[in-house]
Amino acid sequence: MNVLEFTLLVGFSSLTAGFLGALTGLGGGVVLVPLLTLVFGVDIRYAIGASLVSVIATSSGAASAYVKEGYTNLRLGMFLEVATTFGAIAGASIAAYTPTRVLAVVFGIVLLYSSYLSHQPRSEHLNNTSSDPLATRLKLNSTYPTPEGEQPYNVHSVPPGFGLMFVAGVLSGLLGIGSGALKVLAMDQLMRIPFKVSTTTSNFMIGVTAAASAGVYLKRGYIDPGLAMPVMLGVLFGALLGAKVLVRARVEVLRTIFSLVILALAIQMIYNGIIGRI
Repeated sequence: MNVLEFTLLVGFSSLTAGFLGALTGLGGGVVLVPLLTLVFGVDIRYAIGASLVSVIATSSGAASAYVKEGYTNLRLGMFLEVATTFGAIAGASIAAYTPTRVLAVVFGIVLLYSSYLSHQPRSEHLNNTSSDPLATRLKLNSTYPTPEGEQPYNVHSVPPGFGLMFVAGVLSGLLGIGSGALKVLAMDQLMRIPFKVSTTTSNFMIGVTAAASAGVYLKRGYIDPGLAMPVMLGVLFGALLGAKVLVRARVEVLRTIFSLVILALAIQMIYNGIIGRI
């Protein structure tokens, strides 16, 4: 395979990853890192560096569309970004001293748990009769558009959610995934926010989280422009396409896609990490 063929294949694969990332709130990195390491044979640290750059592109491409549509909870996203940014810097600092096979296994375990939680059924329109006092004080409760009109919702469990966002930031810096999976699950399952709001707010947040850890990877020389450029462009166009599809998609379908994709990747990452192929 020559350089041109490699670039085109990586670009097309990144477009698919960006589409899935925007559609599910994963950020694309959760698909890209296994793809680059397992299919294209890229060292996992360079794959993580390219993934972080692509996550920033995904967030930039999809977040603006979601804000315009009225799905993203900007106040909540900016509040939770404080935790994810500090976590991302910590995770990126740890990653440089962690063996690649350990990174692969940890990545796979996180994905397995994410797949399990995301497949648990829950109604999209919740009966939010009560609210976390802190959410009320910080004015985090909001509304989002539905075919029946604006649907109000309340934010719950703000302190535990904030703590889990720090963990999400650590995983983002450690694994280069933007930690969209954990962010979506934290907002969807713990803070009990509607799924479409969770995915769109996650896309708004992941760019800041990734930028914090990408600086550490850049300083250590793990971001290769020749790899990062086709990845970034592919993910950006895929994210824009995914953003247009999301507003008309059924939540049940999104959950199924989310669950199946990360389950398959989790099994591959754990297996290859154990046998030392990564």
